[in-house]
Amino acid sequence: MEYVQSRVTTLHDLSGPLPSAPTDRTAVVVPMAEREHRTDAADRVFSTLERLNPARVVVPLRAPAARVGPIREWLSTYDLRLDLLWCDGPRVAGLLADAGLDGGRGKGRDVWLGLGCATDEAFVVVHDADTTTYGESFVRRLLFPLSRGYDFSKGYYARVEENRLYGRLFRLFYVPLVRALVDSNPGPYLRYLDSFRYALAGEFAATAETARRIRVPRGWGLEVGTLGDAFAAAGFDGTAQVDLGTYEHDHRPVDGTTGLSEMSRAVGETLLRSVLERGIDVDFGTLVERYRETARSLVDQYALDASFNGLDFDRGHERAQVDRYAAAIREPTAPDDRLPAWENAPLSPAAIEAAAAADVESAIDAATADVRGGDDD
Repeated sequence: MEYVQSRVTTLHDLSGPLPSAPTDRTAVVVPMAEREHRTDAADRVFSTLERLNPARVVVPLRAPAARVGPIREWLSTYDLRLDLLWCDGPRVAGLLADAGLDGGRGKGRDVWLGLGCATDEAFVVVHDADTTTYGESFVRRLLFPLSRGYDFSKGYYARVEENRLYGRLFRLFYVPLVRALVDSNPGPYLRYLDSFRYALAGEFAATAETARRIRVPRGWGLEVGTLGDAFAAAGFDGTAQVDLGTYEHDHRPVDGTTGLSEMSRAVGETLLRSVLERGIDVDFGTLVERYRETARSLVDQYALDASFNGLDFDRGHERAQVDRYAAAIREPTAPDDRLPAWENAPLSPAAIEAAAAADVESAIDAATADVRGGDDD
């Protein structure tokens, strides 16, 4: 247990009572994929939200049409003011195309759609549906600084599960890369990125005004992209980070199309683009080696910390991950995939909500017709 402050205000879990929070003026955005339908973790999340009773819950859903009906039926069993926002429907796709915003699908795209529809409340909280340790404290703690005049709050936690250290992409990629950049460019933006104890956490909260000012990358650069615009909208003085205590959810492999190696490319691209667009000079000729040196030193520190706590630790595996992630450090070349801030978007959240609602009904009607047709056969 510690209580040291960072460059941004840091609120610690010191085993006190749950803080008061304006849940009655809050929309909670819970992005979901089809795989989370009826899981124990998702049930825990929505059952907990029932007790919290926020003003609104928005669920941006990524799923095929045939799954929309069963998922809506399941979500309707929870006593919540809940809006299902099917992100893959044809009407939503048409609206995005007409606005020049068609493109890749991903979690960031879904969160962006949910944010737009959630900002009719005073505050917005965003978190995942796969957290097996989810509790009422998550939303309350994220909201507390906003009710005290802050504009943006970010969750943090220790990822210690199965007797080992997790949070690998943050520990072994983000932290050493940012520190290597800070060493040669100790300006305010990089110091801001270096202030967060878990910068890649997906849990954050913002005032509606701040949420409307955030540009969101479509895919895995979501968390880094959010911090970049939070710096512009809230800055050091308007930002807090909040200890969410114990946190567990599914782990990704290092390799594969959805693995950490692939994620590192999206995170690195988004991070380095945000640095360059602020006029910060980056020496790409030496950056990879400076990253490796910083990361190797951190691996040694993690090894000692793991030994101190009796945790399993594979130093060779951690160093191998550093080598894999180093390939993601390069000058950004991919097109900027950020969606516009809602305050500048060429379409309205109301139009998205209406299109998504119509898409949901159409998907359910089509599925029902298919069942009836099958019965007739």
